[in-house]
Amino acid sequence: MDQTAKHNGHRRLSPDQAWRYRVVESSVQGDSITVFVEEGNVQLEQVREELEMVLGKSVQFDEIPEDRLKALLTEHYARKEGSDNRLQHQYYHGAADDFLNDLISEARTHKSSDIHIEIYDESCRVRIRVDGLLMSRYLIDKKQYPSLINKVKIAANMDIAEKRLPQDGRIFFRNEREKFDIRVSIIPTLHGEKVVLRLLNNDATDIQLHTLGFSETDLENYMEGIRKPNGIVLISGPTGSGKTTTLYATLKLLNTNTKNLLTIEDPIEYTLEGVNQVQVKENISLTFALAMKNFLRQDPDIIMLGEIRDVETANMAIRLALTGHLVLSTIHTNSAWGTVSRLVDMGIPAFLIADTLNTSIAQRLIRLLCPHCKRKEPFNSKSFPRLYQPPRVIEHHYVAIGCRECFNTGYKGRKAVYEVIPVDEELVDAIKKMTTRVGESLKAKGVKTLAENVFDLFERGDTSADEIYSLLLS
Repeated sequence: MDQTAKHNGHRRLSPDQAWRYRVVESSVQGDSITVFVEEGNVQLEQVREELEMVLGKSVQFDEIPEDRLKALLTEHYARKEGSDNRLQHQYYHGAADDFLNDLISEARTHKSSDIHIEIYDESCRVRIRVDGLLMSRYLIDKKQYPSLINKVKIAANMDIAEKRLPQDGRIFFRNEREKFDIRVSIIPTLHGEKVVLRLLNNDATDIQLHTLGFSETDLENYMEGIRKPNGIVLISGPTGSGKTTTLYATLKLLNTNTKNLLTIEDPIEYTLEGVNQVQVKENISLTFALAMKNFLRQDPDIIMLGEIRDVETANMAIRLALTGHLVLSTIHTNSAWGTVSRLVDMGIPAFLIADTLNTSIAQRLIRLLCPHCKRKEPFNSKSFPRLYQPPRVIEHHYVAIGCRECFNTGYKGRKAVYEVIPVDEELVDAIKKMTTRVGESLKAKGVKTLAENVFDLFERGDTSADEIYSLLLS
């Protein structure tokens, strides 16, 4: 959309009108308005008549490819949360089945991680997850829902006749601009089948370790751990906290012609040239543990294990580290030091953990306030948890408001925050003795906790008190 349309007053078409007619304003000259339309649209004359009646201006068309039009519609006419965005045939010039492809393209444009397609007693809806939160996008007629589910099943090579059992599959999506994998999960619910599409970010080319959110000290500590020729580097955090992205940024940095890098993942979320990646396939018994046993015969230097899930996998990771390999992996714990207790609970001897653990990291993703609409207000310290003692006095803070740029959520984008613990000789002794209280020692070493790092984000005005509330006591 060029500058002429922006500078000649407010936008003349509402989002619903733009999507209904599938047009995007381009420019206005006097009593004439030019709009982008899809190439080959056979209904242009009817669209022209209705638009001229709505706008009171002469309408000219500038035909562009379908993919570009969809991208412009999504960018400039994003519909608000909660609006009644019903699927109507006039939104699509082809068959109604095109809705699935359009939905995936729209979700990708919004950098969505998941698409939820759900059915209830009286309605069906589609939501997409953006910056960690689900947002309503469409309501669907119940008569159209079965055909949409079958479309997903066919694309994912699932059994369309099976409606009673959960199913998993994959879709390889391709359009003129990009190609990527989609992991598909279908479960039977009370009123029908629910579908979740996980959009996988295949290309790791643009991931840079220094842009993820590490502070200068944390990055130095992390780099020290991954530069060692052997040992284990573990990243902890809940599902969806960005652990895999951090691992791939690390692999990209370590990926040189002199190193042999192997990964075992479920699923493979990124592809990286020069890294040999193995996909877990439980149906043929290709598990994490089996793959890692065979990795030793592949002369590896660095091994990335998607997740340490059980005792067998943990033992294999320890064995690989003890035999001179650098192992990178993730684990589900609440804190960086809690990783040690988790491994002990799995049955790993404390002395083996002490001998192999290079660095333990805890990670979370924090939503950032939308720079277009955030508002500065006086701060009341009662907004903090009752038992929390802030390191510094906060007089003003920024709050989420909501605007068109952020889909009225008040937030736009996310940033990772870390707690990085480098394991030195003192901590090796603490692990062997199973010491749980190491807070004062870590503070003396300059290790900042998750709570301290999220407080820094809040103090700078990058995020809100509501967003960091649950982490302040971590």
